[in-house]
Amino acid sequence: MSKSSGMRFSIIIPVYNRPDELSDLLSCIVRQTYPPFEVIIVEDGSVISSQAVAEKFGKELTIRYFFKENGGQGFARNYGMERATGDYFIFFDSDALIEPNYLETVQHYLERDPVDLYGGPDTDHPDFTPLQKAISYAMTSIFTTGGIRGRKKNLGGRFHPRSFNMGLSREVWEKTGGFLVTRMGEDIIFSITAIRMGFRAALIPEAFIYHKRRTQVKQFFRQLHFFGRARINIARFYPEELKAVHFFPSIFFIGWALILPLLLFMPTLAAYLTLIYVAYALMIFLDAWRVTRHLKVALLSVVAAFVQLSAYGMGFIEEGWRKVREEKHQKNLGTHVEYPS
Repeated sequence: MSKSSGMRFSIIIPVYNRPDELSDLLSCIVRQTYPPFEVIIVEDGSVISSQAVAEKFGKELTIRYFFKENGGQGFARNYGMERATGDYFIFFDSDALIEPNYLETVQHYLERDPVDLYGGPDTDHPDFTPLQKAISYAMTSIFTTGGIRGRKKNLGGRFHPRSFNMGLSREVWEKTGGFLVTRMGEDIIFSITAIRMGFRAALIPEAFIYHKRRTQVKQFFRQLHFFGRARINIARFYPEELKAVHFFPSIFFIGWALILPLLLFMPTLAAYLTLIYVAYALMIFLDAWRVTRHLKVALLSVVAAFVQLSAYGMGFIEEGWRKVREEKHQKNLGTHVEYPS
């Protein structure tokens, strides 16, 4: 990618039944200090329309609104890129909030180091509820699997930008053809594909977003269960990207689930296992209290961490078993499915 002081950004936002969240995000975008950009909203088959929100902000922003049949966020982003006019595309999840200098921060970074694609970290906003802050802690703490999300080098390998806060050059879009799958780890699969094609990726730490995430424990569980399944789906395309660290939530869940049965048959082992989990919970609590300075958030962080790891582990095991059965079935049929390399 070549340097360009007149770079024009295309902000692409897939949205599904979240007009209120989209309104909050557009309220942030309208305050950006770097002006050359357009906003493309792709309504992905929503029942609750965001068109009125787009029209409202259309008085202050260059917005183009599109409605398409539901196909998932990956293909919704592809739909937006096909219609984008910018030099550089930026993706936000609709439940994100950004600071007024976000685009200016990205522009300055790209002028110094014109990478082909980037990702930014996520954090919690001061106005978030205690549960949202606890979930944010669980998703970004080094003591949980979420700690790999905002690091220049993941625990499992090099940095792979994620689509909740991602940017890429037009050239990346043109040569990759966009997202290969629409769900289940589509952003990591895309990042790996682009990097293997020779494109250069980077983390821009200052280009962070405030990520609302889910506001209920049940919603958070479902989301992380899906993330666990997605990690296996990534391995369908790139088996070597499945690292030892990705098995930790499954081990955590299995150990957690074994405590009650062990109490009946091996009480001593159950006691030792319980002590391990109590120590882990205490470690999470103390670290969350240090980070947030809030007792309720620290307590909820323990709950969020246990939900996160258990849900991810369950999804990982479920999809992993499905993958094993698929491979066994293909072997019996004498067939082999080739994924992009």
